[in-house]
Parts: sequence; C-alpha cells; structure tokens
Amino acid sequence: MPTVYTEVEVDVDLSDFDTDDLVEELESRGALPIDADADAKEIVEQMYQLRRLGKPYDHLLARLFYSVLGKIV
Repeated sequence: MPTVYTEVEVDVDLSDFDTDDLVEELESRGALPIDADADAKEIVEQMYQLRRLGKPYDHLLARLFYSVLGKIV
C-alpha cells in the first residue's frame, strides 16, 4: 500500500484560540513565562525595592535562580 503525503496551508490567528487552551499548550511544553510563578515575581519585586534604596540584593538573586532554575549558585 503506497504512502501519500499532503501539504495543507491554513490561516490561523491567535484570537481564534481560547486563552485557557494557549496556557495549557504552554504548560505542556514547559514554556510558561516567569510571571506565572508568583514566588519569582515576589522576589523580583523585593529586588527592585532594594535596588531603588541602594541596598544589596544578592541573596534574593540566588533565591530567584533557585526558584526559576532549581539550581543553587
């Protein structure tokens, strides 16, 4: 039995998809943006405040690396 390959061109717009479907697809790919992680967002906010005050924030940077990458520097 012969195999037949067909190529089809489809015009698709992101607005054609439900937001929940897009988020589900990103989750399945492990590609959600960082702001999906509330802990990381909180750490970045704390770093921002400390930097504005000219205070050190290296300890928070290490926490952020661990929170996002799961690795300790």
